[in-house]
Amino acid sequence: MARKKRPEGTRRPNGASSIYLGKDGKWHGWVTMGVHDDGKPDRRHVKKSSEAEVIEAVRELERMRDSGKVRKPGRAWTVEKWLRYWVENIAAPSVRHTTMVGYRSSVYNHLIPGIGKHRIDKLQPEHLEALYRRMQEENYTPKGKPALRPGTVHLAHRTVRAALNEAVRRRHIVENPARIAKPPRIEEEEIVPFSQDEARRLIEAASAMRNGARYIVALSLGLRRGEALGLKWSDISITWKHGCVRNSACRQKLSPKECAARRGSGTVTIRRALQQRTWQHGCEPAGSCGHRLGAHCPDRHGGGVVASETKSRAGRRTVGVPHQVVEALEAHRVRQEQDRDHAANLWEEGGWVFTNLLGRPVHPTEDHRAWKALLREAGVRDARLHDARHTAATVLLVLKVPLPAVMELMGWSDAGIAKRYMHVTDDLVTAVAEQVGGHIWADAGAAADDGGPELSEDQRDGIRRLAGSLPDHLARPLLALLGDGDDGPAGVPIPA
Repeated sequence: MARKKRPEGTRRPNGASSIYLGKDGKWHGWVTMGVHDDGKPDRRHVKKSSEAEVIEAVRELERMRDSGKVRKPGRAWTVEKWLRYWVENIAAPSVRHTTMVGYRSSVYNHLIPGIGKHRIDKLQPEHLEALYRRMQEENYTPKGKPALRPGTVHLAHRTVRAALNEAVRRRHIVENPARIAKPPRIEEEEIVPFSQDEARRLIEAASAMRNGARYIVALSLGLRRGEALGLKWSDISITWKHGCVRNSACRQKLSPKECAARRGSGTVTIRRALQQRTWQHGCEPAGSCGHRLGAHCPDRHGGGVVASETKSRAGRRTVGVPHQVVEALEAHRVRQEQDRDHAANLWEEGGWVFTNLLGRPVHPTEDHRAWKALLREAGVRDARLHDARHTAATVLLVLKVPLPAVMELMGWSDAGIAKRYMHVTDDLVTAVAEQVGGHIWADAGAAADDGGPELSEDQRDGIRRLAGSLPDHLARPLLALLGDGDDGPAGVPIPA
């Protein structure tokens, strides 16, 4: 069917959409969405079986054009192609190594096998939700392994959401379906910070163990595991002051550090963090060495304990050190000197504060084992080492430290993180309840009566004599405090 001619003397405006029935029996629509990089018009084509369908498709393109939500011209990528490009070329150069481990695991183990065949512009929230549901089924993982935990599914959701957010920014898609899809709910584990008694028992037990100062630092300063293990002696600045009386012989003969009553203070600057990285196969192709794990490959590379930058820009900070922690660090320094002498030529000097017996940084796995041993030695309930960081943050809450200062000390970049780390303890709840009760049910009369100690009769008589020698406007308030009214002691004149 031939297209109808427009009335003579008229023409379709430039850029206007057009709809017609083609020789193939299909309805066709053309919409001008903009211009290409070379300046030519960007005309998009749609083809439908009925006129109503093509009209709706043309209107949809026009709405996208008018709202500025126009994807790039050309055939859309598949989800698999985009995820591979995003994780290796966009995410890898810009995020930390530990973050990339989670990204790659989600992309290659779950997202590509689950939704990789979809076109990126056809992906729907329901596709993602179906994948999340399958990931939690018992038969999802091979070899009869149990279903994945909600945390693993939630990590996959965060990964695909980040990948598709970048796709939106680059106009590969108009909207991000992962922002609409509902991930499984994660039951937040209740974290109970150590009580004051538990913290004291841990510190007492840590004082008698090797590298025990590392856990005293965790409880008092709240450093992350990698930050504490990444400390070097050059990061610690200590100032000593005399604690003895002025003009004593100690101040004249000894330095502040040699004083028996010395007081130390200082700062710790967080500059780096230790990370445990997974070993990668060095053989070609990977796994041809016959070992499943890269750690067993003869040509392994890229793994082990390495020093890296802090978790965020806010993590690079300076923290004040109280006197008790300074003393613990000094005692630890003395024990480290003994380890250095005992290791002799085997000692590898790196300036690390916490080391193994040969001077190398402490491996995170050994640090974890030592923490569990400390809990058993101190008779304290089983808990994560990271709970010590929650304890330090809660102490700052109890001390009423302003939130900006807390964020600086803890290395937080978002104030919302404080809700996860600062806990209202039972002791704090009890103290607040007592303050509320004392404020609402306070007895004004009792408060007045309890304003000071009861005066003796001789003191009251002395005040009456003093009042007799003062002018009227000064004498009357004194007598009113005594409750004597206008009656004074015998022989003492009362001002009229």
